[in-house]
Amino acid sequence: MSHRIEVPCLVDIEQTADSLHAHAIPEGIELHPGDRVLVHGAPCHVAYGEYVRIYSMATVIRAGVIRRAWTRMTAVFELLELFETGFQPKEHA
Repeated sequence: MSHRIEVPCLVDIEQTADSLHAHAIPEGIELHPGDRVLVHGAPCHVAYGEYVRIYSMATVIRAGVIRRAWTRMTAVFELLELFETGFQPKEHA
């Protein structure tokens, strides 16, 4: 059974010409590889030109030993794939 912890969470969402991002930052807890965060009550849509910053609650579901190890191992391969596909030289038209 997974260990669940309820924590306050800062939700920061922006969809403007300057930035397009959505951050959920659980407060008072350190996240580890494989942990999952479920944010409660965050808006699912922000119109263009809007910036929303709210405080909500979140459930942190702690990863077990196997999931944590698996996440660490696969993260290396996913990072290498990002380097391989993200830095290819542009072809001239």
